[in-house]
Amino acid sequence: MPLILNVNVSKKVGEPNYGSRGASVSLQQELDTSLIHQPQQLQTDIRALFEQAREAVEAELFRRDAASAIPLNGSSTNGNAQQRSSHARGATISQVRALQAIANSQQIDLKSLLDEQYQRGCPEDLSLQEASQLIDALNG
Repeated sequence: MPLILNVNVSKKVGEPNYGSRGASVSLQQELDTSLIHQPQQLQTDIRALFEQAREAVEAELFRRDAASAIPLNGSSTNGNAQQRSSHARGATISQVRALQAIANSQQIDLKSLLDEQYQRGCPEDLSLQEASQLIDALNG
């Protein structure tokens, strides 16, 4: 009997005027049952499938954003914000708070990190995708 791996990823993002929208994807993959005895390889396969699902959800949300290009963080466009793609949605308030909390708990100088890696002065100037990737990297 095959080993079936099911992965579901959903993401909901806020929009102006108290709106929201979301995207979700479910993936299923048949694996060799011998992976039960190879936990590291099984975890690698699970992570890879989750990453594909996350990328698909982000791509769908980003594709929709390209038409509207409305930043969620409510900040006006400034020099730093113009460095990111004109189609990129700004980091959400939740992402900004998460980055600040993670940086504080890990005693990381967030301003220096953002300047070095993204040439941005503050987390509000990151795109949605950049903030998501940085959160994952800091939590990884």
